[in-house]
Amino acid sequence: MNYTFKICVLISAYIIVTIIGAYFIKLMLRRYENEVETSGLRGAGLVIGIVERIMVLTFVLVNQYTAITVIFAAKSIARFNELTDRKMAEYYLVGTLVSITFALLAGIIVRAILGEGI
Repeated sequence: MNYTFKICVLISAYIIVTIIGAYFIKLMLRRYENEVETSGLRGAGLVIGIVERIMVLTFVLVNQYTAITVIFAAKSIARFNELTDRKMAEYYLVGTLVSITFALLAGIIVRAILGEGI
């Protein structure tokens, strides 16, 4: 397989999980936005989500699936106090699971395209 092709596939995957992933997750969470009040920094969720998906994609590409749990644990610790509100907890869980699943699937597809298995 051509080295240039591999690089293009990898770059495309990172673009997809950052830009398209952010848009997709925004669409998925739109219906719940009015039901929860977030007290964090404006726009921080977007940045956290982008970094999260970059990390998940990278972990999948280097075959370190268990490292994904570190992301989930870190986010849960950071949001621990907010998770006592049921609506906020569900909003957080939906957003996190959709984000991780999006990047996980992208990574699995890339590994399949590159012939590296799952």
